[in-house]
Amino acid sequence: MDEVVIEATCENLPKVLSFIDEHLEAAGCNMRTQAQIDVAAEELFINISSYAYNPEIGTAVVQITVIDEPLSVEITFIDNGRQFDPLAKEDPDITIPGKKRKKGGLGIFVVKKSMDDVHYDYSDGKNILTIKKNLS
Repeated sequence: MDEVVIEATCENLPKVLSFIDEHLEAAGCNMRTQAQIDVAAEELFINISSYAYNPEIGTAVVQITVIDEPLSVEITFIDNGRQFDPLAKEDPDITIPGKKRKKGGLGIFVVKKSMDDVHYDYSDGKNILTIKKNLS
């Protein structure tokens, strides 16, 4: 496992994605899967940056673990901002035209659909959200 502790600001998103991509490339991740993981990581980090500490600025911990059998990656986002389980929200009804749909929730929906596993926990005053994606 490797991790980065970073100020949770939207401006730090490129550093987070670079950290993740470095590990994905070392694991031989294909570009399509890397793009899916990057979209999910962007959604989660931007949500932390925008909502967890607002209006203050806090830190986020991003941990990455590459698992050999089967080849997969787990990425965990940890913050000690406001408690919020993004997975508890009902999925949006994507059969309704966009203009008639309630705002919000689509990004987390995409994360849930594109990752092989998504798990949330709240422990010791910390939001802990883990995504897992098979690389093989």
